[in-house]
Amino acid sequence: MRAQPNAAGQPDISARADIVTLVTEFYRRAFTDPQLGPIFVDVAQLDLPAHLPVICDFWQAVIFRAGTYRRNAFGVHAELHARVRLTPELFAHWLELWITTVDDLHSGPHADRAKLQAHRIADSMSRRLADVPTAPATAEATPASSGAVTASVRRRRPSEPD
Repeated sequence: MRAQPNAAGQPDISARADIVTLVTEFYRRAFTDPQLGPIFVDVAQLDLPAHLPVICDFWQAVIFRAGTYRRNAFGVHAELHARVRLTPELFAHWLELWITTVDDLHSGPHADRAKLQAHRIADSMSRRLADVPTAPATAEATPASSGAVTASVRRRRPSEPD
């Protein structure tokens, strides 16, 4: 059941179906984004139909504190970072796109939690990747907007995505 619209006119995130809609819309935007799209599409070659249930499990765990996610989100990002530098600027852009997507669809305590946790995730991933080596930059592996970033490998926190 979907939450009723609040004073802001947008319903809060209230069920997994809302998370699926939110994550699907975010990736639709990210895949066509000039900075993020090449990373998701060309480098990660993200298979959205296969990845969507995993990332929805993650956000369900984050937003509703459900035990739905049991993977190593940092490891996946460290492997990607080894192929293309995931810079603080890219994480900031990811965060901006996530927050815009949340705000376009939802408003309320769960939406606020999704945005707060995304900020924490972007900051944590960016800092942790600062110590992870990257492959030498090549024209086809590094988007023009990428700069140098790299975090020490340690156990992931429950608030970090796959």
